[in-house]
Amino acid sequence: MRAVPFVRGLLLALVVLLLSGCGYNQIQGKDEAVKAGWSEVLNQYKRRADLIPNLVATVKGYAGHEQQVLTAVTEARAKVSQITVNADDAASLAQYQAAQGELAQALGRLMMVTEAYPNLKADQQFLALQTQLEGTENRITVARGRYIQLVQDYNTYIRKFPVNLTAMLFGYKAKPNFTVENEAQIQQAPSVDFSAPPVAPAAAPSVAPAPGGVVNPPQPASPPVQGGNAPQAAETQ
Repeated sequence: MRAVPFVRGLLLALVVLLLSGCGYNQIQGKDEAVKAGWSEVLNQYKRRADLIPNLVATVKGYAGHEQQVLTAVTEARAKVSQITVNADDAASLAQYQAAQGELAQALGRLMMVTEAYPNLKADQQFLALQTQLEGTENRITVARGRYIQLVQDYNTYIRKFPVNLTAMLFGYKAKPNFTVENEAQIQQAPSVDFSAPPVAPAAAPSVAPAPGGVVNPPQPASPPVQGGNAPQAAETQ
């Protein structure tokens, strides 16, 4: 009977030794890093969402008749706020990413509308919101790129031997990640620069009138038909 506590202690020491040598502690650290990275992504997305009501109100003061564009931005923002995202679930993360993409597109269309309103582009409140939006888009890009790297590092680590055995034993699985059609996009924030004036369409080239005020200039005579009666040249007086 006395051997039972000894065996238990021995097994416990063996488990601790195995865990320390099989990456258990490293898994914990990398998992926490991924969670912190995701929190920063959410924080920056929320920062952008918080800017939208003031931005819409400012644009509406100058371009109230652009109701379709204003409504699209408001609805896209509401859709994002209603999603409860689970970063460990691939379907939930994909749904959240799609909603954020729709919001970004609606916001881009709203910004394009402002090009037609010089007074709006000179408004001090709009300029301040523009600066904040540019900074937020950059922060979103940085936070999302860092999160992608953290998830890749975590997923790569738990697939290595013998860490994969430890991960399997304690139920640590690979985490889903952001998906992009072009991976270079995660390094480049959407452009929201409105300083450049819109390019005017090129004017159509004008056609000079025919000399002498002739509207329809004479056309060259058709060549004589073989076997036909060719017109005779006029005699010189």
